[in-house]
Amino acid sequence: MNNYNNKIAITTGDYNGIGAEITVKALNELNLPSDEIVIISNPKLLKGLKNDYEIISLPADNVEYGKLSADSGEFCFQALKTACEISPRAIVTAPVSKEALHLAGHKFNGQTEVLEYFLAHNGEKAEMLFISDFFDVFLLTRHCALKSITISENMIIDKIIRLNRFYQENTKFALCSLNPHAGEDGILGDEEIEIIIPAVKKLRDMGIDITNPLPSDTLFVDAVQNSIKGQKAPYDCYIAMYHDQGLIPVKSAAPYTTVNTTIGLPILRTSPSHGTAFNIAGQNIADARSMVSAIKTAYKLTKHQAPASL
Repeated sequence: MNNYNNKIAITTGDYNGIGAEITVKALNELNLPSDEIVIISNPKLLKGLKNDYEIISLPADNVEYGKLSADSGEFCFQALKTACEISPRAIVTAPVSKEALHLAGHKFNGQTEVLEYFLAHNGEKAEMLFISDFFDVFLLTRHCALKSITISENMIIDKIIRLNRFYQENTKFALCSLNPHAGEDGILGDEEIEIIIPAVKKLRDMGIDITNPLPSDTLFVDAVQNSIKGQKAPYDCYIAMYHDQGLIPVKSAAPYTTVNTTIGLPILRTSPSHGTAFNIAGQNIADARSMVSAIKTAYKLTKHQAPASL
């Protein structure tokens, strides 16, 4: 097998969605050197691609834009598996359908979990970080039902230690509360008092700059307002207790440039922050800006010399 250690591997996601379209558009816009990219897809999905990038071809049968399909779910799974097997310097993934994955028999809650399954061999844990031009958002819990969310002191400490390893020194973390108004001194919930604040104290003892749990409805106001002005937020990274708590504000602040980033594994992964967009698939009207940002972020975070076009 070829050596892909210096290449970025790109998977095109669900072939019944917009993944291949935004991949072609993003690569054509960026005009990256052919020897730095490998695409895991099928050549017939990549019509209009200008540069002669290497393509690791997978079967892409029964393409039906906008349709859920076990075949497309299998295609997505095999693409991710292949990306892990070739050990590139980074992986960029176009969107997949969790339903299609499940139809194909792969019971994962998303691509993050698939990547963790294949890449975590020494106790590594995948973590989900959303990176934007204005502020970042880290999720303590990911794709799970709201009623199933549980937190513990050790979980908070372990995840934020992994997050802190990813950043350089002098990173300022803001921590969202779990309950409204940060629990109102136990009136609206005692998790802040019993679990979160003790975890924060231990993290500070380790030298991590982190706030006490703060009400998210007001915590994100300055961050979003600053983004409107084109300015950085007061904190570098906002730590959300659950999915929508963190993703609504960051996607509102940077809807086209927020990048879903998987950290904590041996290979870094980036992805657009949107889904398969079945409703517009096959119409050549998909916006590729988030895919462009995902590829740029993969270059930046792997500290590789980026082409002048980036």
